[in-house]
Amino acid sequence: MLAAFRIAAVAFALLAAAVSIARAADATFDDTARFLAGMQPSADSPLVPLTKDPSWQHHAKFFDGAFSQLEQRQLSKIRAWSEVNLAAPRPTMFYMFSGPDFLYANAFYSKASTYVLGALEPVGAVPDLTRLPRGSVGAALYNVERSLGSILSFSFFITKQMKVDLHANQVNGTLPILYVFLARSGKTIRNVEMVALDAKGGMHTGNDNPGPNATHGVRITFAGPDGEARTLYYFSTDLSNAGARNTGFLKFCETLGPGNSLLKSASYLLHKGDFAVTRDWLLTNSATIIQDDSGIPLANYNARQWRFFPFGRYLGPIGEFPGRYQERYAELFARAQPIDFGVGYRWRMHESNLLLSVKVPGTETAPAETISSDEPQPKPPRPRRPRPPEPIPPPAGRFYWFR
Repeated sequence: MLAAFRIAAVAFALLAAAVSIARAADATFDDTARFLAGMQPSADSPLVPLTKDPSWQHHAKFFDGAFSQLEQRQLSKIRAWSEVNLAAPRPTMFYMFSGPDFLYANAFYSKASTYVLGALEPVGAVPDLTRLPRGSVGAALYNVERSLGSILSFSFFITKQMKVDLHANQVNGTLPILYVFLARSGKTIRNVEMVALDAKGGMHTGNDNPGPNATHGVRITFAGPDGEARTLYYFSTDLSNAGARNTGFLKFCETLGPGNSLLKSASYLLHKGDFAVTRDWLLTNSATIIQDDSGIPLANYNARQWRFFPFGRYLGPIGEFPGRYQERYAELFARAQPIDFGVGYRWRMHESNLLLSVKVPGTETAPAETISSDEPQPKPPRPRRPRPPEPIPPPAGRFYWFR
């Protein structure tokens, strides 16, 4: 009987281990996102025991404070601005040079049903957090915090910093950050699927071979409080002329357009001839464009096709981007309406500029009346009053984005 008891005990232990492994594999996409975001996962999630770890509890408290401040300081005000100024948004929004910034995509275009983000940063992956080595969860969470530092403080990612942060640790790439932003935006993730685009813009999933020059990405299906299913695409793609011509990313986007576009903290890349293909695509396939001055130069807009609504103040580019001052932008912003939030490189309130460009219906074939701006435009005379201080990159440290 004792032998039988021992056999039964061993069998029970093996069964328990099997159940434990099965449960570890059952952590849902949404529970994983909530855990990374410092939010309590569902009661039956295998991630619940990890929330007892002091590092996660500190992480949760930290993000509660950071996102609460961001919501009050910027996101709620952006949503209110959009509600007043975007009368009939299209179902699709495009955000080029976005990095993993779903946060501001959703704030500006909260009614979109499809979000398409495209940038160089890799998609990455989210591992099964229950299988990380003992003691490594805290380090993984800290890396997520560090990756979000600049956008929570300044409204944009620092590109050089992202290249380091998004390749470090077990939790890497843009996908974990997308998870955090979705969870903290009140979304429920229903499914996550890796996808790839072939050269013609056709989408492939699973083991399908998209061929050479494939563009890899992720498709996330999620829902807001209303329960309506929405889709977020993020593609790791080169938006320069060579990349845009040799991959199917813009061809895929064209099947979803025309849409609304967002350009923010875009490194003035669209001021260059090397990015003319993406610039022209946006002008052709956008019904509205919200941008700061780092987006499309005003001189590249067809004057017969667009109506301009300036908001905020135009103080010119920060010191990192010399030679990109726009005289016509300055003239336009002489009649700008005020905004009560900061955005872009001039992230301080009352120093930011925001341009809403709305395409006039029926003018798609209007003759061009644009001026080439591939070369930097001359700077104006130095203003008499001193210019506001430039944004200073945050110092290292866990709490560095509270300024």
